[in-house]
Amino acid sequence: MRNIVMTVCYDGTAYYGFQSQPGGNTIQDRLEAAIGQLTGENVIITSSGRTDAGVHARAQIVNVITASSIPLERWAFALNSRLPPDIRILEARMADPDFHARRWAKRKTYRYTINNNRIPDVFQRHLQFHHPTPLDVEAMRHALRTLVGEHDFTSFCSVKSTKPSHVRTIYEADIVQEPQSPGVIHIYITGNGFLQHMVRIIVGTLLQIGEGKRSASEMSGILAAKNRSRAGPTAMPHGLMLWDVVY
Repeated sequence: MRNIVMTVCYDGTAYYGFQSQPGGNTIQDRLEAAIGQLTGENVIITSSGRTDAGVHARAQIVNVITASSIPLERWAFALNSRLPPDIRILEARMADPDFHARRWAKRKTYRYTINNNRIPDVFQRHLQFHHPTPLDVEAMRHALRTLVGEHDFTSFCSVKSTKPSHVRTIYEADIVQEPQSPGVIHIYITGNGFLQHMVRIIVGTLLQIGEGKRSASEMSGILAAKNRSRAGPTAMPHGLMLWDVVY
């Protein structure tokens, strides 16, 4: 048996999220079906984390236990020929027998992209949230940095969360304006783990701050409240991308 680790990228526009669901049409369903076609095995893959419907990934990490003897150098090519064009295996490599894509992950980075121009980019419309009115990016950046450190993120978590603890650590958080594309803003957040809708709720709150509906100084109070109703709305999913996972 081999434990194969794969780096996967996907455009999540057409899918119901990463995790397999009874209705199908998820990234996990497509990956497992492709592996089944290739090896004849009925497998269940393990991922570094779930992404919601409409959310994308630049570098999702998954692992699978397989008895297949297909050479590792042919693995990605063989799977890509069986996957839809919006899902691609970038790399496949051998892992330690007990490697677990979720449990072994140390840091994850998400990127949320906002197009703040008056007219959206039609070619990037599935990857950017279009916000045509001006934003105070400096105020947003100041508020975002309040979240760095270990905190209880209940205020920035879906009320449907079943996690026993909402304490997470944010290592880095910043906003970068795209130099080649004026008006395009990337929000990067790196942490040891993320709760359901956490990044999207943070972004929804930052947008209200950027619009002047809230002050940047309110962010610390929202965090301390541990109350979902104190934070802003959940931002649209299509601007979000799982950017990187570190082990």
